Amino acid sequence: RYEPTWGSLDARPLPAWFDEAKFGVFIHWGVFSVPSFGSEWFWWYWQKEKRAPYVKFMEANYAPGFSYEDFGPLFTAEFFDPNQWADVLKASGAKYVVLTSKHHEGFTLWGSKYSWNWNAVEVGPKRDLVAELATSIRNRTALRFGLYHSLFEWFNPLFLEDATSVFKTRKFPTSKSLPELYEIVINYQPEIIWSDGDGDAPDTYWNSTGFLAWLYNDSPVRDTVVTNDRWGVGSICTHGGFYTCSDRYNPGHLLPHKWENCMTIDKSSWGYRRNTQLDDYLTIEDLVKQLVETVSCGGNLLMNIGPTHDGRIAVISEERLRQMGAWLKVNGEAIYGTKPWRAQNDTVALEVWYTFSPKEGKVNAIFLNWPVSGILELGEPQAKLGETQVKLVGYKELLKWVALGEKGIVITLPQLTPKQLPCQWGWTLQLTGIN
Repeated sequence: RYEPTWGSLDARPLPAWFDEAKFGVFIHWGVFSVPSFGSEWFWWYWQKEKRAPYVKFMEANYAPGFSYEDFGPLFTAEFFDPNQWADVLKASGAKYVVLTSKHHEGFTLWGSKYSWNWNAVEVGPKRDLVAELATSIRNRTALRFGLYHSLFEWFNPLFLEDATSVFKTRKFPTSKSLPELYEIVINYQPEIIWSDGDGDAPDTYWNSTGFLAWLYNDSPVRDTVVTNDRWGVGSICTHGGFYTCSDRYNPGHLLPHKWENCMTIDKSSWGYRRNTQLDDYLTIEDLVKQLVETVSCGGNLLMNIGPTHDGRIAVISEERLRQMGAWLKVNGEAIYGTKPWRAQNDTVALEVWYTFSPKEGKVNAIFLNWPVSGILELGEPQAKLGETQVKLVGYKELLKWVALGEKGIVITLPQLTPKQLPCQWGWTLQLTGIN
């Protein structure tokens, strides 16, 4: 049994499925999807920081005295079709999904007993959005279902009161945050608890170790659940299950601890923005590169989309998800279930990243640019005549190669028309019989 101490909790082995999964989809959805302007931090930037663009936006478009709470009934979700979402997520090649059950605004996407009149069952959609998505994901896909949950709430009076006492009182976690965490675990059995937003309070204020000890010992998901590292001031990148370290974290080198790169398709926001331009979205080339670099260095990629207030996955987000799925259909064996190799990227050919498939003993070299010459020179692999074989994934014949002294190999790529290429946006060479 795990004790409610970081020493004990951090010693828990991460369930193997998470490292094997490699790719998940994050979904930021809530009342912030109604103004869908600037950022999912809309309320904070408008009311607390009084940033000019937000203040002007409200003055120009809403009646005087309109409050953030007034957006609640406008969060309608009339086009939300959880089966369609599940089908798109399945098509993306993702192995898990993390939905924002509650962001820093405090609005819960389920009918929480602890969020009176500020939840999706009583206000807005009048539906349990968490339950509906969980059911569709489990009925239609093999994805693991996870929930994001913000520990703190910007404007909750109980939290503000505790903060005034420098967290000597604990009214908010005992009456709101902790009961909600137990509620979502018992009701929806998420296999990822993605905690966020500590409100500058220590883990002792949140009783994070007490909750995690229950989660790992006695909860309905105790054997398979994974958690992140955002459990109070000072815990990020130090305690918990996998490390996130910061948003859009991509160190570019191997880390000793399992980590996740959580990033978003819209470069400027996690929530949906109505005024985005095409340039605001990462291209599929950008996203494949993020995935390959992340997995090579031992991480998972958690790629975020922000649906609309009426429950649609924006067409451009759906396209990116389906493109990722098309790429993974061809190259998935170089991603799923792999381990980092002794070199993460190549010393000679930049934009070439390595993974290792332990079951087959294959080294995967994923190259993001097809060389004009048709010749690819790699500095890392040690090839041996009569033993080494090189295969382009999605192409039948073995490729010709020449060893370069002790280390290094020159590979002749097949001459293919764009239509004959196994895929776009990056290709995998499988090398067997490599030292």
